[in-house]
Amino acid sequence: MSDLPGALPTPLSSTMAPGAAVATLSTRPRRKPGSSRSTRRISRHLKAIRVSLTGMILLALVYTVVLGKSLLVPLVLAGFLGLALNPIVVAAARVRIPRWLASVTVMLMLGIGLVSAIATLSTPALNWFHEAPTAMRAFAPKIKPMTQQIEAASRATQNLVGGTTARNAPQAAAGFAFTAWDIVAGAPKVLASVLTVALLVFFFLVYGDEILRRAVEISPTFAYKRHTVSIVRSIQVEVSSYLLLTAAINVTLGLVTAGMLYLYGVPDPLLWGTVATVANFIPYVGAITTTTVLAIVGVLHFQELGPALLPAATFAGITAIEGNMLTPMLQGRRSRLSPVAILLWLLIWGWLWGIPGALLAVPMLTCVKLITARLRGWEWFAHIISR
Repeated sequence: MSDLPGALPTPLSSTMAPGAAVATLSTRPRRKPGSSRSTRRISRHLKAIRVSLTGMILLALVYTVVLGKSLLVPLVLAGFLGLALNPIVVAAARVRIPRWLASVTVMLMLGIGLVSAIATLSTPALNWFHEAPTAMRAFAPKIKPMTQQIEAASRATQNLVGGTTARNAPQAAAGFAFTAWDIVAGAPKVLASVLTVALLVFFFLVYGDEILRRAVEISPTFAYKRHTVSIVRSIQVEVSSYLLLTAAINVTLGLVTAGMLYLYGVPDPLLWGTVATVANFIPYVGAITTTTVLAIVGVLHFQELGPALLPAATFAGITAIEGNMLTPMLQGRRSRLSPVAILLWLLIWGWLWGIPGALLAVPMLTCVKLITARLRGWEWFAHIISR
C-alpha cells in the first residue's frame, strides 16, 4: 500500500458566492418543456366550456320563461300572495293558533272578499261592455269641435298640393257581441287558474317554515345555516312589508278615486276605483291608462268639455301626490327603484307575459333588488336599479 495521501478536494474559488456549493448539490425537479403550455390550453378549454354552459342555461331559462307562461304566472302570483299573507299566519302562530287553521281562515276571508267584489262589479262592467258601441258612436260628435281645426288644416294642405278632398261615407260601427255563452266558455279556464293560485298560496302558508327548515338542513356548517336563516327571514319581512304597503296604498287610492267620482256624479264609481287600484300596480303606465279611461268616461257622461275632463284632471293630481310624496315617504329609500329600470323591466315582462307580466314586473324587480343587496358579488345590480 502506498503511503501517499489520496487526492485532495479541489478548493472552492474565492469568487463563488456563499452557499453556491450547496445549491449545486441540491436536486431541483425540472419542468417539462410543454407542461405550462398544456396547462394554459386546459384552462382555456375549461373557460370555453364554462361560457358555453352559462349560455345554454340562460337560453333554457328564457325558453322556459317564454313557453311556461301558463305555469309560471300562477306560481309567481301565488308566491307573492304567500309572502304578503305570511305575517298574518306568523302572528296567529304566536298566540297558539295552528298554521293550518290560520291559513284556512285567511284564504276564506280572501275568497269571500274576491267573490263579493266580482258580484258587485260584474253587472256594471257588463253594462259598459254592452253599451260600448253606442257610447263610441256618441263619443265622436263630442270631440268633433276639437278635431275641426285639424280637418281644416288637412283640407288646406290638400288644396295647396292640388289634391281633392275625398269624403268617405260614414260606416256603421262594428257590433260588439258579448253574450253569456262567452262567459260560460271562458269560465273553466279562469276557475282552474284561480283554484291553482289558491291551492299554491294555501300550501305556501302552511308549509313555508318547513321548506325553510329543509333549506337550512342542507347547509354544510353552522355559520352557513345561520347566514341562510338570516337572509331568508330578512327577505321575507322586507318583501311582505313592501307588498302589503303597496296594496294598502293602491286600495286607498281606489277608494279616494271612487269617492271623488261619486261627488262628481260619474256613474259606477266603485268600478273605476277598482280599475285605478289594479292599474296602479303598474307604475306610470297604470296612472296614464286610468287617467285616459276617466277622460273618456267623463266625455261620454257629461255634455260640456270642462266638467267632462274634471274627473281625469283630479285623478291626475291625486296620483301625482301619491307617487311623488306619499309612496316615497312610506316606503323609504330601501325599496325605491330607478324609473329607467322600472320601464325596461315593464317592457321585458310585458312582452313576455302580457298584462300579467306588467302587473307582476315591479314586485319581481323589488324582490330581485332586496335579494341581490344581500348576496355577495351581486350588490352592484341592486345599486344599479336603485333610485
